[in-house]
Amino acid sequence: MDGSKTRDEVKTSARPSREYWTLTAWVRGWSDVILIPLSRVLARLGVQPNVLSTIGFLAALAAGAVVAAGYVSLGGWLFLLSGPFDALDGALARTAGLETRFGAFLDSFIDRYSEAAVLLGILWWSTLHGNHILVLLTFLTLVGSFMVSYARARAEGLNISCKVGVFTRLERFIVLTLALLTSQLLVGLVILAFLTNFTAVQRLFHVYRQSLNQ
Repeated sequence: MDGSKTRDEVKTSARPSREYWTLTAWVRGWSDVILIPLSRVLARLGVQPNVLSTIGFLAALAAGAVVAAGYVSLGGWLFLLSGPFDALDGALARTAGLETRFGAFLDSFIDRYSEAAVLLGILWWSTLHGNHILVLLTFLTLVGSFMVSYARARAEGLNISCKVGVFTRLERFIVLTLALLTSQLLVGLVILAFLTNFTAVQRLFHVYRQSLNQ
């Protein structure tokens, strides 16, 4: 689900570094107990990982559309629905031996657009209602979210592992979903705007420290 997640994390030659605890890594430690048996069933049925990715993406697009129309809570349910598909595509790829470089790329590619679709829905709704604070917070969240992903991608292009940070894809998904479900957009976006950009800066300093050791 951020540049912090790919379908199967195709192994790269990224330079090893000290890894820090993240919610994403912790969840992955036990989620396979549920995902692997389910993915085996899907594999027997001939379901392709890209199909799951596409379904999750369409759910996120629908979430953004209904949020833009003012149905914020319903948008939260639709966005929540997209989550399991995003998790299952990677598990299915591993289980069925369908990991590919393009599949990994497509998963992260879709994740960025899925998150942007929901934030665009919030931005549209906020603009129509003249809520300038929400417009600003949504913009800052969008910038922070993409910078978190960009920082990792650019670092790994320099052979530096960069999975650190307090607010990766899963954390953003949880907070954004809760903000929509409870219609507490202001609170949710304050958290997202601050912590996404904080995480981007965390990655900046991480890469700086790692580069000094090369």
